[in-house]
Amino acid sequence: YGLLALRRCVQCFELTQPGSMVVRPGQSLTIDCKVSYSVTSYYSAWIRQPAGKALEWIGYISSGGGTAYNDKLKSKFSISRDTGTNTITLRGQNLQTEDTAVYYCARYTVTLTNEHGLQKPRADTQVLLPE
Repeated sequence: YGLLALRRCVQCFELTQPGSMVVRPGQSLTIDCKVSYSVTSYYSAWIRQPAGKALEWIGYISSGGGTAYNDKLKSKFSISRDTGTNTITLRGQNLQTEDTAVYYCARYTVTLTNEHGLQKPRADTQVLLPE
């Protein structure tokens, strides 16, 4: 008899975003993150990590569509969503060389109103702002 191995994935999901982008200083940035889960059921976040530095939380969009931002970055970035395509979008304006970083979209581990506990990002976008 043959053996059939079944792998059960309890919380499987995918996030897809572009691999890299080059943005000139002073220009704007738009990164779309297509997700496999319903954006009306989970909080979704954007975070970034400059080379050699710690992760920096940019902000989140809640399951209900509300947003919250890092105070230091709220004048530069905005987060929106498309519930029809389950896409989370990060928009940045007037980016500078110090905004060069790897940008991640991520999903929080729990559903609906609890915004705590980010799951490990599955995708990233390298954003380079040359001097």
